[in-house]
Amino acid sequence: MNRPVPPCKLSAALIILAASLAPFLQAGSPFQKFTFERGIMATRFAITCYDDDAAQAKAAADAAFDAAERINQVASDYIADSELLNLSKHFPGEPVATSPLLFKLISEARGFAEKTDGRVDPTLGPFTRLWRESRRRKTLPDEATLTKAREAVGWKSLVLDPHLSTIALMKGGMRLDLGGIAKGQAADAMLAVMATHGISRCCITAGGDVRLGDAPPDDTGWKIQVHTREKETEKSLTLANCAVSTSGELHQFIEIDGTRYSHIIDPATGLGLTRTTAATVIAPDATTSDALATACCVAPPDIAKKMALAAGATDVILSE
Repeated sequence: MNRPVPPCKLSAALIILAASLAPFLQAGSPFQKFTFERGIMATRFAITCYDDDAAQAKAAADAAFDAAERINQVASDYIADSELLNLSKHFPGEPVATSPLLFKLISEARGFAEKTDGRVDPTLGPFTRLWRESRRRKTLPDEATLTKAREAVGWKSLVLDPHLSTIALMKGGMRLDLGGIAKGQAADAMLAVMATHGISRCCITAGGDVRLGDAPPDDTGWKIQVHTREKETEKSLTLANCAVSTSGELHQFIEIDGTRYSHIIDPATGLGLTRTTAATVIAPDATTSDALATACCVAPPDIAKKMALAAGATDVILSE
């Protein structure tokens, strides 16, 4: 698909206006602007790039989308036979040999669980399943069901052997969910693919995550407008060679008995957050910004920013 895409509202209301909506052929520049999009991971992925060859731009974009699709096929918790979900079918404590791709994805996710004291945790799969049931049935799980799920959760019980590329789930009933990091990982992979095709002036949008390469021609960076509340004044940023992620409950939530529960799970309760919150994180890469944006929503406001900066963020914008 090769057509202009209008500025779009992304999850948690992150808006990107790529290159100030410059004309497709910039005066005095050999570069043309190309935009491609594809639905992946139940959201809109888009690539905006500058190149002097339309065929090369399309080939690069197709390869980049294919890289994101591979991550989705391997690490989705919606695809019943994905490599990620197959880990749950083995006996507790059994080391399972994994593909290099899945091992990398899970290793990064576990690393951020450690850096954030479990505020973003790839083992929250049992809680995620309960949240989806609650969304469908409009009721909360009973305490016995929550207790059983809690017993199957805990990032310290996710054991990785980097020498053998094996992963062991040490508790019965464990189930992994990379929803708090996978889109960022996909955006990073896509930008890397674009670079291998010789295209460095590129912007990748993956839901609420934006991965930025070199600035557009004749500009200092990509123009990003961020707002974390629908009526709040937007903040304008000019950025390049970094990533921006926004997470919050603005568009994804359920309301049960008058209480609003976010799609972001609180590991302490096993339920969606009930605090109204949103976080925008800027970091060197989208894997980092995606994971830390989620963690900042879970963390108490007084420590969220300090935690994120210590874990690799370069800036954090919080909204309560």
